[in-house]
Amino acid sequence: MKLNPIVERDGETRIRVMKGLELSKKQSLIGGFLLLLLIAAIDLTRLIPGIGYRSLHTGMAFGLAALGVNLLLRHLKLVSFGHAAFFGVSAYTIAVLVFHFGFQHVLPLILVAVILGVTLAVVMGYFIADYIGLYFALLTLAVNAILYYSVRRSAFFHRTDGLAVRADGQRPTILGQQLSTELYELAIHMLTVVVLVGSLLFMWRLINSPYGQALNAIGQNRVRAEFIGIRTKNYVWGAFTISAVFASFGGALWVLYRLHTGPEQSLFVFRSGEMLFAVIIGGIHTLTGPIIGGIILIFLLDNIHVYTSYFNAIIGLLLILIVFFFPNGVIGSIDDINREVKQLRRDPKQSIRRMQAHIHAVVLMWYRNIRDIFSR
Repeated sequence: MKLNPIVERDGETRIRVMKGLELSKKQSLIGGFLLLLLIAAIDLTRLIPGIGYRSLHTGMAFGLAALGVNLLLRHLKLVSFGHAAFFGVSAYTIAVLVFHFGFQHVLPLILVAVILGVTLAVVMGYFIADYIGLYFALLTLAVNAILYYSVRRSAFFHRTDGLAVRADGQRPTILGQQLSTELYELAIHMLTVVVLVGSLLFMWRLINSPYGQALNAIGQNRVRAEFIGIRTKNYVWGAFTISAVFASFGGALWVLYRLHTGPEQSLFVFRSGEMLFAVIIGGIHTLTGPIIGGIILIFLLDNIHVYTSYFNAIIGLLLILIVFFFPNGVIGSIDDINREVKQLRRDPKQSIRRMQAHIHAVVLMWYRNIRDIFSR
């Protein structure tokens, strides 16, 4: 049955994007505007000084991986420090196929890279799906670290130098054509936008399905979920594998644009931490938050080091400020900020008193935590 794209709901005209997803006119305009910005990103970044497209594309790729991390964090309350493993395996798969075996077709390369990344997740998830909390986080970290040091010491992977994604100096081909640099970068960019939009729609459908509701039930109380008949291991295993699909796509698109990968750039355990940072910066309880968080984080990492060598400390400080003052992240705090601005216009004194009370509560919490540490 063909669905009408324009529907009337509660006296309001809405646009149906897919089954169950209907946007108001305002939401459609904002979504369309953001999509146009993404499509025109290469040209726009050339016009704006200080913003390089290279950083933007890396941010989108890391944001895609962060989308997978957020599936575990938001719905299962599981922290993964190992998603750089899937990101890196996918990136290295493409580099090895091109550099060592001369395979050059982009779409099959992405397909093979994602399959290998997901295969690793299937095996890994089978053994760790029963674990929760600290044990789950440490097991993902351990697998990531094993892969990182294995690649770093392997001559096949050129140790710390990494591999170029070129065969005889040639870039991979798209639909069998060897394109110029500009056309190649444009094609990879458009492919990234398509994957990004498709991933967001898929994720929205997933978390609003009975499967997503089952994940929420497991995240709230695993014992109670088992008691009502949910096979928790299978659901956690499945969610872990799905989350790896996003990280694998991120790694594949990232390396196809960069045309080089190394253990520090793709497999290092800090990359897993940065994916987690991206989720927190963008907002755990939002769909687009991890993508926006990834773009913000990579932009900061690529630019702050120009001014100071303490850029990691500044990123850490930024994370602390977001956790204390914007716990819902950048995207998740937009409504809160709008409410505060309206309240500030209506009653400035009350608004200022509330902000002072919030700062006082945060400072008091710090003081108590520090006092507890020294009193032990």
